[in-house]
Amino acid sequence: MKSLKYLSIASILLLGGCFQEDVYEPELPTSNLEIKEQVGLKLESVFATEEVAMNIKTETSGIYTVKIHHISGRIVSKEEIKVQAGDNILKLYTGALPKEPYTIALYNSQNVRLAETIVNLY
Repeated sequence: MKSLKYLSIASILLLGGCFQEDVYEPELPTSNLEIKEQVGLKLESVFATEEVAMNIKTETSGIYTVKIHHISGRIVSKEEIKVQAGDNILKLYTGALPKEPYTIALYNSQNVRLAETIVNLY
């Protein structure tokens, strides 16, 4: 019994206790956000409730516009964002929208649609 007590104490000392600051917080998974093309838009999942991670990949840095279109074609949200060339991981907050399917599209400064994807809110 005495050796079990020392083994427990040694395990705690060697392995470290689980203190609040030691709690593991996972990083945002980026493998499912990878875009192989030079320009693109990809969501972490095509299903979302309150928010979804999104990768916007561009060839050049600058101001781009993300528009959310209702499935009927009506624009329900539009936001200009400043991105760097390459991958840009962002959060898309969808909690205020009705639970329906939407098209999310990326536009350049000349209002040319560069990429799009669909998200289903539930």
